[in-house]
Amino acid sequence: MRRRLLAVLMVLMGAATLLLSLPLADAYARGRTEHLLLQRRSDAVRFADLADRIRTGPDRAELTAEIRRYAELYGAGVAVVDTAGRTVDRAGSDTGVTGSAADDARQRALTGRSTEQLPTVRPWGPDTVVLAEPVGRDERVSGAVLLSVPTDAARRDVTIRWSLIAAGAVAAFAAAALVAVGITRWLMRPVRDLDQAVENLAAGSLHARAVSDTGPPELRRLRRHFNTMAEAVADSIARQRDFVADASHQLRNPLATLVLQLENVEPHIAPGPGRAEHSRALDEAERLEELLDGLLALARVESATAELTDQDVSRAVRERVAAWTPVLDNAGTALVPEVVDGLRARALPDAVGRILDALLDNAVKFVPPGGRVEVRAAAAGDGQVVVSVTDDGPGVPEDQLPLLFRRFARAPEHQNVTGSGLGLAIAHEIARISGGQLSARSSSPHGLAVELRLPFT
Repeated sequence: MRRRLLAVLMVLMGAATLLLSLPLADAYARGRTEHLLLQRRSDAVRFADLADRIRTGPDRAELTAEIRRYAELYGAGVAVVDTAGRTVDRAGSDTGVTGSAADDARQRALTGRSTEQLPTVRPWGPDTVVLAEPVGRDERVSGAVLLSVPTDAARRDVTIRWSLIAAGAVAAFAAAALVAVGITRWLMRPVRDLDQAVENLAAGSLHARAVSDTGPPELRRLRRHFNTMAEAVADSIARQRDFVADASHQLRNPLATLVLQLENVEPHIAPGPGRAEHSRALDEAERLEELLDGLLALARVESATAELTDQDVSRAVRERVAAWTPVLDNAGTALVPEVVDGLRARALPDAVGRILDALLDNAVKFVPPGGRVEVRAAAAGDGQVVVSVTDDGPGVPEDQLPLLFRRFARAPEHQNVTGSGLGLAIAHEIARISGGQLSARSSSPHGLAVELRLPFT
């Protein structure tokens, strides 16, 4: 937007500069042409007076001497003609005193009218101009004087003045451009700051605020309203998270007491249906305890109180593979690692290990004995580190993949599998806060592939 606004201002200023400088340049060229006409017309009038006074040979000699000196001094061509168009006297170059322009000027002068307008002199031409003055007046016109005048001096003056006008226009445009850049920055700085704050808030950074206090009053007022809204949203979400964390924490103590009492009662229950019901009640209590632990962990992750740190991804993956290998071996599942050395990323503390724990725990639950789980870690071409966990288990239907990272989401066929249903949701939140992404897709020919992407450092 800044470039578009600056482009619009530049176009407007350029158009204004041209609209001011072009008429000024044209006006000077016309004025200089008018000055040339007035200068040379006075000379033509003097020659016409001399020609009109010719009565004797000395008079003609005086006229000839005058026009020759004039032609030598100014490099002009001078011709005196009679009413029939015959040349009475001539001096200087023939250039310009012949041709259509000269014929028109001569015919006009023979009707008693002087040349009143010349072609506008510009740097590129014309090289010469022709003007004519009648000899005599009214019905006593006896001929005409034609002057072919070089325009070198006039064109040089026009070129110099046009150069000054162009330099002034460029300087004015440059000054206006600097002002436009300042105005654009003044206008766009609060907009960019607000846009960045909105982007950070949408990405989950509840502490994001618009801090720029410059720009028009409307934008400053918008900044204040946005910060007020962001404060309200952050406060509301914080209260919700605190409630979940506090509720989970407060429920853990009585729940732990209940589990302990159930375990203490077990020896006093006689064999039979009562013992089976007691066992199921104890399992449900333990499941509820696990659910509360998951809620508490999720609340802590969403609060995002920890700072992002530089981590050795390769080492973290190898450590978690080594920790989970005995567990998967005991379940009859092969764990195959493929880890590239030197992978580093910036994320929450132990983010890679916690996410791998959730993914491998799911593999233990859902991959049947004899299955295979592959863990790969490598650098992607887009400047990211990719850690993937791929299994050949039953997989997840395509229509259920978008629900995989939702809280408490379970496929209908997996409702009886142990767990709180929060593991992948917590892993997804850890990846998001770390500036990465956790995604899932079906593996060929069957199974599930979950991929973690983190910015490479």
